[in-house]
Amino acid sequence: MTKAGSKGGNLRDKLDGNELDLSLSDLNEVPVKELAALSKATILDLSCNKLTTLPSEFCGLTHLVKLDLSKNKLRQLPADFGRLVNLQHLDLLNNRLVTLPVSFAQLKSLKWLDLKDNPLDPVLAKVAGDCLDEKQCKQCANKVLQHMKAVQADQERERQRRLEIDREAEKKWEAKQRAKEAQERELRKREKAEEKERRRKEYDALKAAKREQEKKPKKETNQAPKSKSGSRPRKPPPRKHTRSWAVLKQPLCTSVNTIYDNAVRGLRSHDIVQWVLQTDSQQ
Repeated sequence: MTKAGSKGGNLRDKLDGNELDLSLSDLNEVPVKELAALSKATILDLSCNKLTTLPSEFCGLTHLVKLDLSKNKLRQLPADFGRLVNLQHLDLLNNRLVTLPVSFAQLKSLKWLDLKDNPLDPVLAKVAGDCLDEKQCKQCANKVLQHMKAVQADQERERQRRLEIDREAEKKWEAKQRAKEAQERELRKREKAEEKERRRKEYDALKAAKREQEKKPKKETNQAPKSKSGSRPRKPPPRKHTRSWAVLKQPLCTSVNTIYDNAVRGLRSHDIVQWVLQTDSQQ
């Protein structure tokens, strides 16, 4: 890779007042660091080399007033080329440029521009004109700057429009998220209230069951047992005694022999009655 330092010695040796001529140096790379150290070189000639691109650091050479980049192979200029705010004269003849960076509109000091022999975009080519003489090159600089300012304004409006669309989309998304979060909070609140109500009912049911359980023993001790039908139990009917046992109802003080005699007499009387009854029935 050829650089000016190795091809033509020290750059300071090429400096003539405020003009640095690096044309016809077979350069395919710009020695930016060396050029930055030469702030006196306000006029730089890089024509007739093999440059295909310019590094972004090149745009830091803000001391440049006149720049000749003609007859190279440049396909595009750096995006921040507009940082060269002191540039008044720019020669881009015979390169491979199609468009110019939007920042080109910032070159407010530009008075002279040559864009001949570039495959320019049709719109840009029409604005630039032929650039066949000094007057046309001055007109080219003025018209191209106006055109690039319009392009910059259009792009800025488009950028603002997209930003507005993005902001609206973000607002809608945030509103949707807030609504979703509010709905979720309401759902959690309702579920919590339902759970609390369920637990309260369970608690009340347990308390009622406990009170009922405590009342049962008191009722059982205070109330007499009832029969299956619910009525009071009936007294057993008095036992019937036969006549043979009627004689036994004597005072306890009566002697055993007396009781025995009375019993025998009673039995005999019973037998006599039975015989009489049988006789009557036979007759």
